[in-house]
Amino acid sequence: MTSKQRAYLRKLAQKLDPVVQIGKGGVTPEVVASVDEVLEARELIKINVLENSGEDGKAWGNDREDSIKAVCVQNVGNKSNLYRDKKKKPIIFFFFKQKTAYEVGQWLEFRRVLFR
Repeated sequence: MTSKQRAYLRKLAQKLDPVVQIGKGGVTPEVVASVDEVLEARELIKINVLENSGEDGKAWGNDREDSIKAVCVQNVGNKSNLYRDKKKKPIIFFFFKQKTAYEVGQWLEFRRVLFR
């Protein structure tokens, strides 16, 4: 994931409310299953780790990336933003594509013809 994509996801996640809360029970298989289910439905979620859970809120997303198969976009305080793309019917699209030399040349040729 590029830094532009990560910045775009942080921008989208800023307005989200936490969907999953991790409480004093800690991380159980049920919590992991619910995070997996919500990620499949929404692609981008915010998780709140409560203080009495015994989990480190800042490291929670980074530690669980492999088990959840998601990317931790950002950790702020006790909140983590997670992203996993959908294979079918994606919701979030990235339009940050490197232009090839051919595409740049075509654009310059178009501008040259247009502004004669």
